[in-house]
Order: sequence, then structure tokens, then C-alpha cells
Amino acid sequence: MDWFGAETYDAARFVLQRGIAAVYLVAFVAVLRQFRPLLGEHGLLPVPRFVDRVGARAGPTLFRRWYSDRLLLVAGWVGAVLAVSVVVGLPQSGPPWVPMLVFLAMYGIYLSIVNVGQVFYGFGWESLLLEAGFLAAFLGSDQVATPITVIVMFRWLVFRVEFGAGMIKMRGDVVWRDLTALYYHHETQPMPGPLSWFFHHLPRPLHKVEVAANHVTQLIVPFLLFAPQPVASVAAAIVVVTQLWLVLSGNFAWLNWLTMLLAFSAVGDEALATLVPATASPAAHGPTPVWFVVVVLAVTALVLVLSWWPAKNLLSKHQAMNASFNRWHLVGAYGAFGSITRRRSEVVVEGTDDDDPFTTDWREYEFRGKPGPTGRWPRQFAPYHLRLDWGMWFLALGSPSQHGWFTAFLLRLLEADPATLRLLHRDPFDGARPRYVRARVFRYRYTTVEELRRTRQCWVRREDGILVAPQDLASMRGFR
Repeated sequence: MDWFGAETYDAARFVLQRGIAAVYLVAFVAVLRQFRPLLGEHGLLPVPRFVDRVGARAGPTLFRRWYSDRLLLVAGWVGAVLAVSVVVGLPQSGPPWVPMLVFLAMYGIYLSIVNVGQVFYGFGWESLLLEAGFLAAFLGSDQVATPITVIVMFRWLVFRVEFGAGMIKMRGDVVWRDLTALYYHHETQPMPGPLSWFFHHLPRPLHKVEVAANHVTQLIVPFLLFAPQPVASVAAAIVVVTQLWLVLSGNFAWLNWLTMLLAFSAVGDEALATLVPATASPAAHGPTPVWFVVVVLAVTALVLVLSWWPAKNLLSKHQAMNASFNRWHLVGAYGAFGSITRRRSEVVVEGTDDDDPFTTDWREYEFRGKPGPTGRWPRQFAPYHLRLDWGMWFLALGSPSQHGWFTAFLLRLLEADPATLRLLHRDPFDGARPRYVRARVFRYRYTTVEELRRTRQCWVRREDGILVAPQDLASMRGFR
């Protein structure tokens, strides 16, 4: 079966399998740490209530018939252990059906979680991770050559991520076409990182160069992923470098990290050996089982059929961004930041233990990742995903889909719910119940270089309105 195996992509398989599993590990750790207060039996958007309401429309999930926080923990821990096993290479040392079952199990568990995760799991990189994990199941083990069709399917995935993002920008906000998008983006992005202030203050001509380079990377380079070697490897390197630039400039969960890993599908062993000579020795493989060839070709045919919808979407004037065309989150459409916000608004949540709701003694709840106090510098969290913080960004944009959980969130603060408080960076009441809570909207901007030098603060903020007037426990329970 020489036509089936790609002897020159063993390093790509090594990186893809272990890298994708590492991202799954991050995702399952986030499940174990965040799912119960957000979506558990007593969460902000309880899964049992959601499943009762939508039934089979939730999609394939282990939790359709029955959900409990204990079952969720078991699923999360099983997924995490399976991910660790792949990272250290245990399944890959056996026959090809072993890593296949392990990856399909991780995919199935995470699919079950995403399909009941509601707005907290409504991000494009959830589908990206699911699709990547599904494809990784058919890369085989160290005993067989890397299937060339699976390598091509991974490149098709990278193409959709990059070209889809490029097209949504060109069809979207005018700031992408006049090259001024980065005048605003680093300041208004959902979760700035520790270097975002510095990126924002780069010279404006350089910002235009950045945007132009981004267009080249997303609209031209993806086609080169299908070119012969070494051109494909060079194209992959360009994708990796641009994604590293995005990693440095902000926190986008595992989107950029996973895209870098997927780009390795275009890196040939010979190209890699020129940079890392230790990888030059080819691995010895046994014959590829006929059953494995049949399974891989069947999956290839499935992906080919499912590709009709994202391909049509890429060519559509009404291109959808981050869309799944089936309940299995396979062969979807990807893209980000088709529009750029010009000003940054943040919802600041405060509480008081004073009996007078008109008191001036209000204390701020601090979130882990989203901007809060003006002197608190942004931190690096990606590839870890802070789902509550991202939800707060959408809430500040006025997204109505966030209002339901935010009301429940304020109620949990009034109850001093320990699980909810653990999602925060700082509880100003140290576990005690506040008498009232409120939510105000502030306009944020980065300090100038001079302001930073003088105040040592990276943000300036001013109040822009009231989102929720002071509420006590009785009034918030009345909203439920």
C-alpha cells in the first residue's frame, strides 16, 4: 500500500497527535475547573434545564437522558487521562486501532460537553478542536505509515481556518480593507494579554503593514499548503509565525495554538530535518492493515461530501462565521473578527455590605482575565479558556444571549456561592454575603506612554451607565 502511506510525514503525525491531545488536556482541565459553576446542576445555565427544554435538538451528547455533576466529573477526568496518554505516546506504540479509539473517545466526550454548553461553549475553536480530534483518530500508530489522505484533510482544515478568516475580514468591516483595523483591535479585543498595550502603541504605519501581511497570510498562503515540498513547508512556517504573533498580542484560548499545530500537516520530514537534523532518520513501518485503509478512505469520502457546505460558504456573499453544518461539528466554517469594535466597554460588578443601597462603599469583584481595576496589568492565560470572562466581554457589547446567565451570576454573588466565587480573581468580601450588588458600564482605553510613565497604570476608565441598579437577594430571586 505504498500509495496510501506518506513516509515523509512521520514528524507531522508526531506533532499532530501529541499537540492535539495536549489541547484536549487543556480543554478538559477547563471543564473540570469551570463547568459545574457555569453549567452544572446549580450552575448559571443548568444543563438539566437546557436538555429538558431542547431535547434531541441539543445534538449527540452523553447527557441527554441524564446529567449529574458527578457524571460530568467522570467524563472530564476520563478525557484528561486519555489526553495525557497520547501526549506521552502510549496509544501510538500499539496497533492503529488503539489511538483511533482513544481519539474518538476524547472527541465523543468533548462533543457531549459542547452540545450542552450553550453560550459558554459557543466559540469557533470548540468545533475546531472537535474536528481536529476526529481527524487525528485516523493518523494511525507508529506501526504504520502516515495516511496521506488524512494529512491532506488536515491541510484542508487549516485552509478553512485561514482563508475563511481572511474572507470574512474582506467582506466585513471597512477597517480591514483600508488597513486601519489594528488602530483599534489590540485595545478592544476580548481579552488583552501582557503585551497588548505595547502592540497597540506600535507606529500606525506598522499597523497597516501588519494588516496587509495578515491578508497575504490568510488569502494567498493557504493555497500554498497544497503545493509540492518544500513550498508547502514554507507556507506552514508562515502560518506558524503569524499565529505566534497573535499569541503574543492577545488571549484567544487555544485558537492560535491549535492552528499552529494543524499547520504542521504541511511540514515534510525532509524540510524539518534541515532545521532539526535529529529527525532525519526515517521510522520503520510494518504493512498497513487492509481494514485501516478501508476505514481511512471511508472517512476521507465522508469529509469530501461534508466539504460541500463550507466550500459553498467560503464563496458566498453572505459568508457565515464559525458555523457548524451538522450536529457532529465536523467540516465546519471558521473565521474571526469580521467586524472590529472601536471603543472598549466593560461591565464592572460591585457589591456592598451596607444596608443603604445608595452608599458610596461599593467594592469591585475582580475577574481573572478581563480588564478591571485600571492598575491591574493583563495576564497571559491562553491556551486556557476563561469562559466567564469571555461572556462578560459579549455582555458589554450588548449581546442579549448573555443576560440570562448574568442575572443568575449576580444572584450567586449575593449568595456568596463558593463555586462561583472560585471563578473570580478576587472576592472583596472574602466569602461573606454582600447586602447589595450592582453592575455599571465603563468605557476603557489604554493609557498613553506618558500616562503609563506617570501613573504606572495601563488603563483609563470612566463610567458610561448603569446596567443593573443595586439589587438585594430578595429582588434578584424575584427575577428567576
